[in-house]
Amino acid sequence: MSITDSSALTTDDAALLQQASEGYANLRSQIGRVIIGQEQIVRQLLAAIFSEGHVLVVGVPGLAKTLLVKTLSDALGWSFKRIQFTPDMMPADIIGMELLQEDESGSGSRAWRFMKGPIFANMILADEINRTPPKTQAALLEGMQEYTVTSMGRSYPLDKPFVVIATQNPIEQEGTYPLPEAQLDRFMFSLWVDYPSRDEEELIVEATTAPRDTHVDRVYTQEQMVAFQQLVRRMPVSKHVIKYAVSIARSTRPDDAEASDFVKRYVEWGAGPRAGQNLILAGKAFAVLDGKPAVSAEHVRAAALPVLRHRVLPNYTATGEGISAAKIIERVLHETKEPRY
Repeated sequence: MSITDSSALTTDDAALLQQASEGYANLRSQIGRVIIGQEQIVRQLLAAIFSEGHVLVVGVPGLAKTLLVKTLSDALGWSFKRIQFTPDMMPADIIGMELLQEDESGSGSRAWRFMKGPIFANMILADEINRTPPKTQAALLEGMQEYTVTSMGRSYPLDKPFVVIATQNPIEQEGTYPLPEAQLDRFMFSLWVDYPSRDEEELIVEATTAPRDTHVDRVYTQEQMVAFQQLVRRMPVSKHVIKYAVSIARSTRPDDAEASDFVKRYVEWGAGPRAGQNLILAGKAFAVLDGKPAVSAEHVRAAALPVLRHRVLPNYTATGEGISAAKIIERVLHETKEPRY
């Protein structure tokens, strides 16, 4: 495990690092007042937010995905909008539209005025994004990538911070429009929300069937969050760790010289260059949450599954033998050794 010299952090950055780490502990406590369990998902969501990344969340109904995202936005003090995607939804239902309105002065003149849609918020929950046609999906993806939306040839900037958390139901696929790989690549993380443990489920049933206080206190200001996002970019990372992240990404590509026989046998397409970028960015965010002065190889390994799961496409042979993307990534991590100094 390698980290760079902590002296690479300035005194101001070290103070910011401490604020972020201490606030993270408080944030987990606040969310725990409403959400039972899911600590790993909370950590990964916050790492994506610190990295200015968007997240795809996959899970069956009833696992409190919406409640988790809403509670997180409350704890951050962010504006929140939930968009329920349906097959008949149009791009204007997301970004807004131009309306012809009369002048409020009473002069009788009329002019076009842009009415903002629900995308104009700090945190967007795009519920069941795969249930809407590609044209509507693309309207959301423009905002994710460019931080602007376009209506009638005019561009409108989105306020920062801005994060999209999209959900998909892994069971019901009839009548859906799966996101193409190029669009999936726009999401920093793909997170799978599993069923709770038995003890957690008993606590959930007890807590949700009795009176309870679901209020959470705000942990960070928006100004602090922007400062933390900038800090993530400045976090020191050694050449050793960068080489390790690139090796992991390249090892998922069946045509690459670094790929193992296992990958060549079971992978159709591997992760592109954006995977290595996100492995390092996520590693930096995890280091900030942990209060560490630099990124380690362990932070990169922690980011590997959520970063690579939607970027590695198992082939027909893998599907027939029940080998998932997660199993492929686990094997890649086992076989990819850290580079020598």
